[in-house]
Amino acid sequence: MNTVAAIDCGTNSIRLLLAGLIPVDGDDVQMLDIERRMEVVRLGQGVDRTGVFAPEALERTFAALADYAERMKANGVEFGPESVRMVATSATRDAANRAEFVDGVRAIIGVEPEVISGDQEAELSFVGATAELEAAEDPAAGMARPYLVVDIGGGSTEFVLGFADDSGDGAVRAARSVDIGCVRMTERHLRSDPPTAEEIAAATADIEAALDEAAAAVPLGEAATVVCVAGTATTVAGISLDLPGYDPDRIHHSRVSAGRLGEITADLLAMPRERREAIGVMHPGRVDVIGAGALILERVLARTGASEFVASEHDILDGIAWSLALGAE
Repeated sequence: MNTVAAIDCGTNSIRLLLAGLIPVDGDDVQMLDIERRMEVVRLGQGVDRTGVFAPEALERTFAALADYAERMKANGVEFGPESVRMVATSATRDAANRAEFVDGVRAIIGVEPEVISGDQEAELSFVGATAELEAAEDPAAGMARPYLVVDIGGGSTEFVLGFADDSGDGAVRAARSVDIGCVRMTERHLRSDPPTAEEIAAATADIEAALDEAAAAVPLGEAATVVCVAGTATTVAGISLDLPGYDPDRIHHSRVSAGRLGEITADLLAMPRERREAIGVMHPGRVDVIGAGALILERVLARTGASEFVASEHDILDGIAWSLALGAE
């Protein structure tokens, strides 16, 4: 069994998936999760305002990456482009001093981070979120095609509509990335704790303008199933399930109705920080940005007209791992 390492470095967090590749039926492979890790490093701290990575943000990110490198070594990953792929998303596209980031990453894991486009990010997220759905698709359970995958990150949100199959391949019809994310909206608009009505209105207007941009490229209302990935969606799903602590097995493929999402969003935006900190499923690094993330999610679901969303623990990390499994560039 070969082991590959997929790393996703976003605006808010850096995550690692170690996956085992098991050959089956000729050239086909199955992927086995070995380990998943996530650290909130807030690489995008202040990038929307300053245009550069803060030194302390780089330090946090490099420290987390060094820990990941140790886990990779311990699990027998061969460092190199055939077994290790790291993608860097919205904040890295925006930062003027990205060369400092690239050099630091290369020194730690031996490969350069790929500063992928928003459309590439969307397609990787789509494959990761939907590769397993086709095999398990049950029309009676509502997992119907086409799928709209929504990935709410720290600095941007990706939308991709299409079909998929269980080989890790997919047929993407349309994709778009827009510059709304939980960190960006918090830093730009939601500065009070809790945010004021005026701040929420300004954030909502910004979100709606971005959704107009997304809808011009992606027919959001055509999806039969809306699949939402990343920390905002999974945290909201955990709150909806009233879990005492974060449980990825319970959260994966759980469903949140539009009405319940509206209630959770209103509650989060009205809570002071100490109440958000007390929520059992809340990661400490998400406390200050979850209100903005939930607001984006609520407006997205309203725009699609869907009655619910499906939360997925599988996302761009899985898409990156599939790209290594299939030898994709």
